[in-house]
Amino acid sequence: MDLCEHISSGDSVLLVWSDLGSSPNKLQDAVKSVQSKVGSGGKIAVENADRVMIGGHTQGSFNKVFSGGIGIPVMRHSTDLLAYLLKVLSPDGQLFLVEATSEEAKDAVRSKLVLNGFVNIEEPISLQMDIDEADRSKIGSDKIFLWKGKKPQFEVGSAKLLSFAKKPEVKKPAGVWTLDDMEDDTVELIDENTLLEEEDLVKPDPTTLRVCGTTGKRKACKDCSCGLREELAEGKEITTKSVTSSCGSCYLGDAFRCASCPYLGMPAFKPGEKIQLSDRQLNPDLR
Repeated sequence: MDLCEHISSGDSVLLVWSDLGSSPNKLQDAVKSVQSKVGSGGKIAVENADRVMIGGHTQGSFNKVFSGGIGIPVMRHSTDLLAYLLKVLSPDGQLFLVEATSEEAKDAVRSKLVLNGFVNIEEPISLQMDIDEADRSKIGSDKIFLWKGKKPQFEVGSAKLLSFAKKPEVKKPAGVWTLDDMEDDTVELIDENTLLEEEDLVKPDPTTLRVCGTTGKRKACKDCSCGLREELAEGKEITTKSVTSSCGSCYLGDAFRCASCPYLGMPAFKPGEKIQLSDRQLNPDLR
């Protein structure tokens, strides 16, 4: 296979080989001829088929890839290898694949190319390669074919909106409201007088605001003593009852006072006398 007839000046070329047989100089001769064809503006890389996928080539590095066209075409192009060759090809880059196979199995090679993303695959061409008689037995009765294909004119993973698809609406970011954006002449203020109705201005009856002193609700407790029960039952005015001593001995001192006595803890006093505590009694820190 003459590689140079498919190569132009400035091309980036990847050569993949598998078995050189008894003529190892064929690889060196092919590299020199390709290097002279691409010139100083192009580049060339040479990889063995078993190590090409660990070569570290970046995506879209080459516009032409030749696989199996140097030496003896004993390699079988696996799905992983074809996927890698598609990756390192630039968009619309060309693949030249040489493989020895039977007449019945050549369609399977084409199917693998299609399934791995190659397009414009031409009908395989039968090749007559210069192979030494000592190496002819490695391919047996298989025939040698050349397949040509291309990478699509877009990179793997790229996306494009269909012509009939609805374009996504670009949402404008919500504006931030600030006082600096307000102008006194354009701001409409609300009249606070319109927020209240006529019934809201009527002063409520104080009697309707009375609640129980124990529960804090407009409902008399079980042992009501403030008169709220009678007011709610009969509509009478609440009268506050004066608190009187039930035992009449509160003035005698704590020994004579009950547990709920309001004078508990105070010194003894005479009936009707105003209770006064000294500064010493008011300050518990003083001894």
